[in-house]
Amino acid sequence: MKDATPFLYTANELFDWLSGRPDFVLLDVRNANDFTNFNVEGPTFFPYINIPYFNFMEDAQGSIDLVPKDQKIRIVCAKEGSAKYVADLLCEHGFTDVGYLQQGIVSWGNALAPKKVSSDDDKYVLYQFVRPGKASCSYLLIFKEEAMVFDPSRNIEVYKGMAKQHGSKIIRSFETHRQADYISGSPQLALEKGCKVRASKLDFTGATFPYEPIADGEICTFAKKGPEVKALHTPGHTMGSTCYLIDNKYLLSGDTVFINTAGRPDLGGRWAEWARELYLTLMLRLRDLPDHIQVLPGHYTSWDEANDTYIFMESLGHLRKHVVAFRMANEKKFAEFIEANMRPQPAVYGEIRKVNIGFLQVSQEEADVMDLGKNECGASNYGKVGVSAETKRVDRRAAA
Repeated sequence: MKDATPFLYTANELFDWLSGRPDFVLLDVRNANDFTNFNVEGPTFFPYINIPYFNFMEDAQGSIDLVPKDQKIRIVCAKEGSAKYVADLLCEHGFTDVGYLQQGIVSWGNALAPKKVSSDDDKYVLYQFVRPGKASCSYLLIFKEEAMVFDPSRNIEVYKGMAKQHGSKIIRSFETHRQADYISGSPQLALEKGCKVRASKLDFTGATFPYEPIADGEICTFAKKGPEVKALHTPGHTMGSTCYLIDNKYLLSGDTVFINTAGRPDLGGRWAEWARELYLTLMLRLRDLPDHIQVLPGHYTSWDEANDTYIFMESLGHLRKHVVAFRMANEKKFAEFIEANMRPQPAVYGEIRKVNIGFLQVSQEEADVMDLGKNECGASNYGKVGVSAETKRVDRRAAA
């Protein structure tokens, strides 16, 4: 019998499979450290095993024996070549349904999955782009022939492609703050004809690419009216953090508030000062927004935060009742909560901040490496290992 032939699959195909009922085993052939530091996460549980590539080279049969028989196998490696080697090996030994990830784990890190947020009653289209490899969200707002993007990743062709499908072109790129956990696509979009970058000067003064400062309360519009986009200065995660209120209905909150926590205020090295600003933002600056406003965050921690259609969105009223950061008894308790949950930020964050203002230029390959890894932007241990029993105790004490 002729050996089966392995096939290539894309990161977006993998995400689609993981969003349904996965009927395969995901085999990761990276070394144990790389696998532990960053691996594939999806909305559903699935069998996921790690057998390093070098094991297959040193002991092919012993490694093959560890792969579940009579199963569909989908393989992940660092850059594609190792996965193809193992895929060919498995097919030579009787496996009949084997695929390997195109461009390896880097492609998973850069993948963007669009989810339509706006309702059919809205006269515009709003997409949330989930980046499963980074646990981050960016947004695209389309009205007639124009589109606006918010917190874009480097993979700008995806946003441009979606806009083109709707017969529109991106005219604005908004930044909620200077990102530390991923490299922004706004510097690239600043070079696009007819596209302007808008961001707070508190975060972007000295940027080497053209941008226009956004002011608190400023309202941005489309050429043919459409939904208004209102900028709300919400310092705390950074001093320039800005939320964007779309059509008095959707709040793009950046890293100010997430579904289960608030953004950590310690990345700038002045945690006490910024924690106070974040407290005032949550208690005062967002106070007048009605409960029905739908919050669309810049990050998530786990898929438990998504709704049934895998969109990360929750009403402001719900967050006010259930997010610990909103329910601190006073400023001192909030500061204690922040101090108890502080942890070292990844070393690469400082370098990414430099890239995002143009102070540091890196190659595509360097950017791919810098961009890998789940975000750690939440003001709690959620972003690292989930909610530990101790964290829960700290949360309950701080809220008391």
